[in-house]
Amino acid sequence: MWTVCALVVAGVLVVLPGGGRALKEGECEVCVSFLERFYQSLKEKNVDFKADVVEKELLKTCNDARGKENRLCYYIGATSDAATKITNEVSKPLSNHIPAKKVCEKLKKKDGQICELKYDKQIDLSTVDLKKLRVKELKKILDDWGEMCKGCAEKSDYIRKIHELMPKYAPNAANARTDL
Repeated sequence: MWTVCALVVAGVLVVLPGGGRALKEGECEVCVSFLERFYQSLKEKNVDFKADVVEKELLKTCNDARGKENRLCYYIGATSDAATKITNEVSKPLSNHIPAKKVCEKLKKKDGQICELKYDKQIDLSTVDLKKLRVKELKKILDDWGEMCKGCAEKSDYIRKIHELMPKYAPNAANARTDL
């Protein structure tokens, strides 16, 4: 006990694991990406950078968020069904123009789940062989488009539905494909 006090008196800083360290490359990718785009949108709208205004805009943006970004909004309490609310941990720093990466570092200390969010790998629809994908992946493509395949029982049903909808949701990929 005395040695610990001597360390504090001597001015030695003891850092606990995980505390205060900078984010590694690719860590907190959803948080950093989402907050950087959000901050840019505020600048483009010429929003008054006051914490309450930033928080109101954050709630609006989170209302439209989908997938992993919606999950991030849930974790920070910016969705209607969130159990906790730490939106001020985002709005205050952003209103002071603190970089998104630093905001995410601070959020990680509050809730480690925030930095565990990762974007799903994007499937290149112009080159992928849909027959080689799993049904789960085919369903995800449709879900990302906001579509469902009602009455689909076989893998071929999902592939047919994707082929039908591709010109609407991924026209470049539809034009690049030769198997249509």
